[in-house]
Amino acid sequence: MKKCVKWKGSDHRKVSFECSVGKNCRNSFYCGMILYFFVFSSLINLSSCLPPVIKIGAIFVEDQKDSAAELAFKYAVYRLNKERSILPNTTLMYDIQYVPKEDTFHTSKTACKQISNGVQAVFGPSDPLLGAHIQSICDALEIPHLESRLDTEIHVKGSQEFTVNLHPSQELLNSAYKDLMTYLNWTKVAIVYEENGAETVNSKGLIRLQDLVRTPTKNTEVYIRQATPSTYRHVMDELKQREMFNIIIDTKPETIQLLFRAILQLQMNDYRYHYFFTSLDVETFDLEDFKYNSVNITAFRLVDSENIRSRLLLRDMERFQPIGHSILNKTNVIKTAPALMFDSVMSLAHGLAALDRGATLRIANVSCEDEKPWSDGTSLFNYVNTVEFQGLTGPVRFQDGRRANFKLDLLKLRRDELLKVGEWKQQSGLNITAPKYFFEGGSPNITLIVMTNEETPYVMLRHNAANLTGNARYEGFCVDLLKAISAIVGFQYVIEFGPDKIYGAPDPDTGEWNGLVKQLIEKKADLAVGSMTINYARENVIDFTKPFMNLGISILFKIPSSQPTRLFSFMNPLAIEIWLYVLAAFVLVSFTLFVMARFSPYEWQAPHPCLKTDFVVNQFSVSNSFWFITGTFLRQGSGLNPKAASTRIVGGIWWFFTLIIISSYTANLAAFLTVERMITPIESAEDLADQSEIAYGTLGGGSTMTFFRDSKIETYQKMWRFMESKQPSVFVSAYDEGINRVLEGNYAFLMESTTLDYVVQRNCNLTQIGGLLDSKGYGIATQKGSPWRDKISLAILELQENGIIQMLYSKWWRGTGDICNRDEKKKESKANALGIENIGGVFVVLLCGLALAIVVAILEFCWNSKKNAQMDRQSLCSEMAEELRFALRCQGSRQRPALRRPCSRCAQQATGPAYISSNVRSSESISHRENGMLPMLERRKSGVQSFEIET
Repeated sequence: MKKCVKWKGSDHRKVSFECSVGKNCRNSFYCGMILYFFVFSSLINLSSCLPPVIKIGAIFVEDQKDSAAELAFKYAVYRLNKERSILPNTTLMYDIQYVPKEDTFHTSKTACKQISNGVQAVFGPSDPLLGAHIQSICDALEIPHLESRLDTEIHVKGSQEFTVNLHPSQELLNSAYKDLMTYLNWTKVAIVYEENGAETVNSKGLIRLQDLVRTPTKNTEVYIRQATPSTYRHVMDELKQREMFNIIIDTKPETIQLLFRAILQLQMNDYRYHYFFTSLDVETFDLEDFKYNSVNITAFRLVDSENIRSRLLLRDMERFQPIGHSILNKTNVIKTAPALMFDSVMSLAHGLAALDRGATLRIANVSCEDEKPWSDGTSLFNYVNTVEFQGLTGPVRFQDGRRANFKLDLLKLRRDELLKVGEWKQQSGLNITAPKYFFEGGSPNITLIVMTNEETPYVMLRHNAANLTGNARYEGFCVDLLKAISAIVGFQYVIEFGPDKIYGAPDPDTGEWNGLVKQLIEKKADLAVGSMTINYARENVIDFTKPFMNLGISILFKIPSSQPTRLFSFMNPLAIEIWLYVLAAFVLVSFTLFVMARFSPYEWQAPHPCLKTDFVVNQFSVSNSFWFITGTFLRQGSGLNPKAASTRIVGGIWWFFTLIIISSYTANLAAFLTVERMITPIESAEDLADQSEIAYGTLGGGSTMTFFRDSKIETYQKMWRFMESKQPSVFVSAYDEGINRVLEGNYAFLMESTTLDYVVQRNCNLTQIGGLLDSKGYGIATQKGSPWRDKISLAILELQENGIIQMLYSKWWRGTGDICNRDEKKKESKANALGIENIGGVFVVLLCGLALAIVVAILEFCWNSKKNAQMDRQSLCSEMAEELRFALRCQGSRQRPALRRPCSRCAQQATGPAYISSNVRSSESISHRENGMLPMLERRKSGVQSFEIET
């Protein structure tokens, strides 16, 4: 009997076959073939699978013995070997060693011993010093090294390393911190750090946050203080004295309760303070003393305990006895370190599974003495580096051995629990899902002092204010706005008037502020409301919310008196140059018509068409031409009708010209008769600056005065020099004073458009001149660094989106019942005389028509001259010269003798003379000349035979 054995994968189960050898050679042959087949299959199976047992090593410092990180490592290996869902044919065996803290020699010897024993991957340690030594050994021997510590070293892209780190890099964490600071608009922040800080033994103090110190967010003042448990109180007291309300905490989690005690003792746990903890384990802190007191506590977390898969895994981990409760916190929340250790083991398992599908892994046989690298180490590292799966710490993915595309949950303390209010991702940055929790109100017992100035319609005393108390004494737009904001944010307030009744401007010599700005700087007020403009100078010393109203500077002026009626007002619809052009066109067209009629033969007609006469008449003399043009211009008949094409073109073009002119005049005349024209001496700020008769000024100590004083525009600089030097002073102490000066006349008041609109709506004698000189907004002022700024800004945005602010504006500007009932259309309408730019085209058409008429007249003249030259049998030039001399003759130009030339067909039958007899012509020449007739024949026709006229 011969036994053939095949090792089937990792089961190590023997499959035996009995083969009888001897009598039946055929059976022996078949048995040999079967044995060969199974041996060959076994070799193929072994070459394509992972080893049945893979050893992995883990190194922990002695302080971490039986810690949550070690237990999480053991539980991960146990879970993989039990479930077999990732590595169905491979068993993981771990070798855990403990080393003294900061003992690099002993750690190196331990790692080399593990490698000599055939471990195919090394985990840990979490100590930064020891971890760096293990990393160098693994790099030299090309053995994958998996870490879960915060590495502050700069990673050079493309360098050959065999380390995979599950912990997010400090660079990306700092990016998340900066995004949060930008969202919260922190302009003044303190950093309290501790050596060997938030990540226990893997922190390097200030090095962790050096990126925040070097490149803080724009316009952010950073104050840095190092602290120890013995100096917590002293450091926090110093921050309180410096009024640092936004504080980043990077201290040891083990001593965090001492820091909390210092905060409570110094009473730094109210709504003004905002603490951001760099630790990813803030859920494990005891925050009982900070609940229900409106303090702001914010932090990121890496483990999403609310995820369904994470909760199922934590539940199974809790059931794992006897170490389940040691892995989890007493609040059943796993810390970041054990969660990262669990995911690091899973990363190796997923890498081995991927390798199992496409390559061969041979057991490592290397040692530190030989320094010969493991041939399959690079393949295993590459497969681990490309894994992607959902772990306890969210989506796990690597890029060059570093954690990539991870997710951080943003937590904030609200009342009695930490709530998720957003998340940060490497690709998209910070995404706040619950912004209201950042800007919700604090305790309703908080009372803020709100200072303002009495100004219509923003803040006014009620008519029965003497019988009222508290905020009930006031009414106005800002009073209603404050009421709506306080209901959203959650605070009480007391309204008080400022001592000097101005909003505030710096003294140009001393730089000292006055008005409401001074009250905020000296912390005598929490908020300041009213028509308080946001500008650069004020923003440097105080903070402003988002603007609740947009506006600009405009000019308030008294409505000018009506234009007096003039005797020749009927000429106003057309400008003076138009009247002159019409007169010139009248003369030009008249003379053109006269000349065209002289040139054209078709305008010479017999005076009596039914009777044969010896002369023809031209009806368009100089006087008749002017009369024809005058009659048609005034839309009346003249009794004269042109007959030639050229003269008809002149008449048609003139009729079109008069149609446009008369229609435009009539339409504009109606506007001049119905619209009341005003004499406005100024139309804009430029007009105001170019004159000195009308005085103009602003409110003293306000933003409008500051605008002109600091402006770099030449026009506004010129206006400021005028206002500064004008005596008596053109500056007023209150808006009412400026309005009264405008009503007195000869004064323009430069004020903000919103207040100007309110005044103009209620006084029909006032108007706005020009548009806005600038663009700005009103905001609610707060102390520098006040936590109320962002909360109130969010409330203002909500009120704007809901239309509440627009409703308040309509209520106080147009809904009080004392609106001026002026005719807005009449106010805004203005009739202007028509100029050449309006109807200049009709003159062009007229000139083009006259040019066409001249061309047609020349063609008629040439055609008639050619016809007469053929009939007279003379040259064309002599005929044209003769006709031209006659056309240009000044005397007797209305009549000429009729020229009777018979046609060639009837020339032989003619019994009468073809021309007037020379005798008759001689005897009648005198009378004809007296009557304006000219002889038909000239000396150039002496060769033609004459006949007597039949009687």
